[in-house]
Amino acid sequence: MTSTPLTLYNSLSRSIEPFQPIDPSLTRVYTCGPTVYNYQHIGNMRAFLFADTLGRVLRWKGWPTKHIINITDVGHLTSDADAGDDKMEKAAAAQAKSIWEIAAHYTDAFKHDVARLNIVPPAEWTVATDHIAQMIDFAEKIAPEHCYEIESGLYFDSTSVPDYGRLARTISDEGESRIDPVSGKRHPQDFAIWRKSPEGEQRQMEWDSPWGRGAPGWHLECSVMSHQHLGHPFDIHTGGIDHREIHHPNEIAQNQAFCSCGDSGARIWMHNNFLVDRGGKMSKSTGEFLKLQVLVDAGYHPLAYRLLCLQAQYRSELEFTWDNLAAAAKRLKRLVQAIEHFRTDEAGTADSATAYLMRLDEAVSDDLATPRALPVLEDMIADKRLPAADRLAALAAFDAVLGLELSTLTRADLRVRPANATLTADAIDARLADRKQARIDKDFARSDAIRDELAAAGVEVMDGDPLGWDWKLT
Repeated sequence: MTSTPLTLYNSLSRSIEPFQPIDPSLTRVYTCGPTVYNYQHIGNMRAFLFADTLGRVLRWKGWPTKHIINITDVGHLTSDADAGDDKMEKAAAAQAKSIWEIAAHYTDAFKHDVARLNIVPPAEWTVATDHIAQMIDFAEKIAPEHCYEIESGLYFDSTSVPDYGRLARTISDEGESRIDPVSGKRHPQDFAIWRKSPEGEQRQMEWDSPWGRGAPGWHLECSVMSHQHLGHPFDIHTGGIDHREIHHPNEIAQNQAFCSCGDSGARIWMHNNFLVDRGGKMSKSTGEFLKLQVLVDAGYHPLAYRLLCLQAQYRSELEFTWDNLAAAAKRLKRLVQAIEHFRTDEAGTADSATAYLMRLDEAVSDDLATPRALPVLEDMIADKRLPAADRLAALAAFDAVLGLELSTLTRADLRVRPANATLTADAIDARLADRKQARIDKDFARSDAIRDELAAAGVEVMDGDPLGWDWKLT
């Protein structure tokens, strides 16, 4: 089933490359995780859906995979380039809570969203504050040849490694201009390895180090945790495209310094493109932003958002609109309805669907081309020449790769109750049963009255709906 060679786009070489794991017995993948100072918006979650698809494809290709996602609970400033306040400290002060409480709450919320989107949990969630001693050891090793100390802390000299910034391709005056200046830095691109606590100020999170009491720089943690948990070099490092400009070039520089061999740490660096919201509510800085719960409160199942993301190639910008989400939800409903028509308890085999599984493999082996895989899924479901039990058996393979849970998803699951709904699903079904009887009795006035009553409660009765969905909450 998996005869097509896997090719992936490597951001480091800016080219599609054939992929073979360094060690076929264990493919090693690291994903930059969230900074847990707030809820994650749906643009953040696109990065984890992309990494999940990558992991699913690697396992589909027959390679056992160890996937690590880190939790950043210290060190990330409000600017990605070592300026501003620590995001965690700032959130704790704003909410009058300890950083530990902030980190625990938003970590739990993130993991809840991961589960709702059917993202496979990583082999390990690595937490930054669990690795402070290792970060200090790492910094001590690279400091003599690659770092210098100034009043605000220990900084990495970006000119001490070859080809700094080749991932971002921003070694130009224009590229450097977006990096905020820090007094005493030798070069604009230099970055913090360890930040000293300012004189007379005590942070909630700070530790003793050879460079004074303070906290690690944000970039340091990923180098340390990927090295400790995956070794160097490992296979693939993923993240959002925003990490390609500053964070990941700084990781690579640290990795080069640590191994003294010019190795970037990962063989392949992969980045998903932005989710674009023309309405301007994606950013957390606005206060009201698009998190997964907002979609659920509007009556959309989380897997409708997963499907929306699968409809675009991960390296392409994806525009979010409510119309686009509604269209993805409708496509998901069509899939569920089609499957319900042939769902059976009989045992089946996917052998008769081999041609479809080969087409699935060809699509996802071409740099995770999920937009090409979805029509293959729809063709397989609609192919009445295949026994129902065999289609269900093949469906399990599509679920393993695409993560849509179509083998078990039902209409009832997709009827997500909007936050402002006033009627329960059972109450709606009871009133629809009354309306059906009224229509049988040709009491159309009563039938219309029930329809109007439901409309006033935010329920649209879908007479003649080609999906046979009966009703939806508006």
